[in-house]
Order: sequence, then structure tokens, then C-alpha cells
Amino acid sequence: MTTWRRICGFSPAVRLLLVNQLGVNTGFYLLIPYLAVHLSRDLGMSAAAVGTVLGVRNLSQQGLFLIGGSASDRLGARGVIITGCALRTVGFALFALGDGTAVLLAASVLSGLAGALFNPAVRAYLAQEAGERGAEAFALFNVFATTGALIGPLIGSALLLVDFRAAALTAAGLFALLTVAQALVLPPAAVAPARTSVLADWREVVGNRGFMAFALAMVAMVTLESQLYLLLPEGARRATGWDGAAGAVLVVATLAGLGLQLRLTRALQRRGNRAGWIGAGLALMAAAFVPPMLLTSGRAPEPAGLPGTVWALLPVLAGALLLQTGLMAAQPFVMELVPAFGRPGLTGTYFGVFYVVSGIAAALGNAAVGWAMDTGARTGAQWLPWACCLGLGLASAAAVTRLHRSGALPARPAPAPARA
Repeated sequence: MTTWRRICGFSPAVRLLLVNQLGVNTGFYLLIPYLAVHLSRDLGMSAAAVGTVLGVRNLSQQGLFLIGGSASDRLGARGVIITGCALRTVGFALFALGDGTAVLLAASVLSGLAGALFNPAVRAYLAQEAGERGAEAFALFNVFATTGALIGPLIGSALLLVDFRAAALTAAGLFALLTVAQALVLPPAAVAPARTSVLADWREVVGNRGFMAFALAMVAMVTLESQLYLLLPEGARRATGWDGAAGAVLVVATLAGLGLQLRLTRALQRRGNRAGWIGAGLALMAAAFVPPMLLTSGRAPEPAGLPGTVWALLPVLAGALLLQTGLMAAQPFVMELVPAFGRPGLTGTYFGVFYVVSGIAAALGNAAVGWAMDTGARTGAQWLPWACCLGLGLASAAAVTRLHRSGALPARPAPAPARA
């Protein structure tokens, strides 16, 4: 009931954005996890072709976040959000109806562009609308996003019993409903008059040394979060010798996010400085890799029955819980601080640049972790990928702490601009 009261305490626009994120993640995870199997098994595409289609979708999104952020600042976040959801409706419908390479590539481009548009726009709108309650709003945003990521695959699995097209059309229909709801209910966000060119805006953001230092210092947050899907599941499989153990990692992280995110954010808001909690959260994310590194580095054990499997899995689950807790501690305050580095008229651009940096960091970080996993398996140094993640997390925590102590981080979030 407390969570419900906190939600009701926000404006109708914030409440709609929360529901919107629930729908966005539900629709996304309803379809995307099963796309590669559909392309290869149902359509008979080669591995190279499948990789191209998936890579184009990811590149279209990660590479165009800056465009989406600038569009949000110049045209208004509301219109950009609606356009993004409409484009994803078309993109997902093309996945359902098309089987040619050209159509599938078009679907990938539209789906990726959609995310590049509405992701920074939603966060810019939420930051402006929530004002000084930004961290709490982003904590709720994470809860709704996690819920969508949980129920999306469940719905997708059920629809796949019919066929892939049923899942794709359902996802497209969900985005169509979100598009209509936003067009009918979401009020326009304030738009500051453009005083400079888009290129000048980009130069202003990139030239903000404090912000760029912060964005670079935060590379561990996205990279380590992605290990919930890469290193930790592999560690769970290795520790138990059971492929299904990988799912337990995601279950623990998801349940922790749903049950603790809002309570943790509210508790931290009342104690200490927000920027300080970002550094502490990163340090906790780094510490998450210590239990698996210490206890799953040798040869894969052969647990005796269920008790042995559970015992072998505990260090990895402890790591997943620590990682999720650190993420919950840091992420809402990171999202609150991003727009506070600059003037309100560039909120979307700041989020766009931040996500471009994060996307590049995640790609390079995952490649490095993958290399460490291969090297460790080849040389017997099974501790290597865990140690790399530990070192990266501690380096980021130290960098953020140094920025905080030097006064380079904003003390408070920027005030919300007046409604137009």
C-alpha cells in the first residue's frame, strides 16, 4: 500500500510514464529474446545473417540516442515518445509479417530507432516532471521496468506455443495501445526555445568536463549490470553442472529489484549525500564478484542431489543479490544527477550522450569480460573474469568518489522548468 501511495503522489504524467515503461519492457521482452531462434530456425537464415539483423537493431538504437535526446529538447519529449512507440509498433509488425532480409533489416532499423527516440525522451520528461523527487521517480521507474522484463518472456513463451507471429503481433499491438494512450493522456512537456544549433548543443554537453568525467566514471554500472546475463549465469552453470541454474540468477536479481528498490532509495535519500551513495553502490557491485571468484574458480563440482546443488549455487546467488543491491543503490541517483549537470533545455541531450557512452562501454566491457572468460578457461585462471569485474567496479567507485570530493558533481538535481 505504501508503494501505491507513493505512486499516487506523483502527477498523472509520471504515473503514465511508469505504466508506459511496464508496457515497453513487456512488449520488448515478449519478442526480442526469441527473435534469433525465429530467424535461424523458422526462416532458415545463416548465423551471419541473424547476427546482421540483430546487430543492425542494436546499432540503430545505441548509435542514435543522441538524436533522440536532441529531438526531445527541440521538439518536446511528448511527441518524441509517441513517435518512438509508433515506430516500434511498425517495426515489430514487420517482424511478424516479413520473411525477406530487406524487410527484416527495415524492422530492425525501425525498432532500434524507436528505442533511441523514446528512451532518452522518457527519462528527460520524467526528470523534469518529478523535480526534487527524481530519485524516487526513477526508483519506481526501475520497478515497473523490472516487472515488464519479468512478465514479457512469460507471455512470449506462451504465445510461441502458437507461433512467433502471434508473439510479434501481440507486442506490436501493445506498443500501438501505448502510442494511443500517450497521445490521449500525456500532457506536453515544457520546451525551452532553441538558442543555439544542434551541433552547438552537442559541443556544450561534450565540453562539460564534469559531466563527461561522470559519464566515463559510470562505465562500470552498465558493464557490471550486464553480467547478470553473461558471467553470473555461466558461473551458476559451472558451479552446479546444471544449465537451469542460470535462471536462478535472474530470479534472485528480479525479486530483489521488485521488493527492495523503492524502500532502499527512500532510505538512502534520508541518509547522506546522493552522490556518495553512487560510489557506495558501485563498490557494492564490485564486491558482488568476490564470492563467485573465491568459491567457483576451480573445476566444476558434482553436487550430490538438491542440497549439494543449492550449496554450490549460493556464492553465485549471493553475488547476484549484491550486484542488484548495488545497482538499486546507485542507479536512481545517477539518473537524477545526469540532467543536473546542465541547463534544463538540454536534459534530453545530456541523457542521449550519457547513453551513447554507456552503450560503448557495455560493448567494450562485455568483449573484455568474454575475453577474460575464454582466457581463464584456456589457462586455468578461472578467477580472471571475476577479478576484472571487481577491478572495474572499484575503479569506477573510486572515480565517482573523487569527483564528489572535488565538488565536480551537482549537489542537488536541477529544478523542474515551469509547465508551458
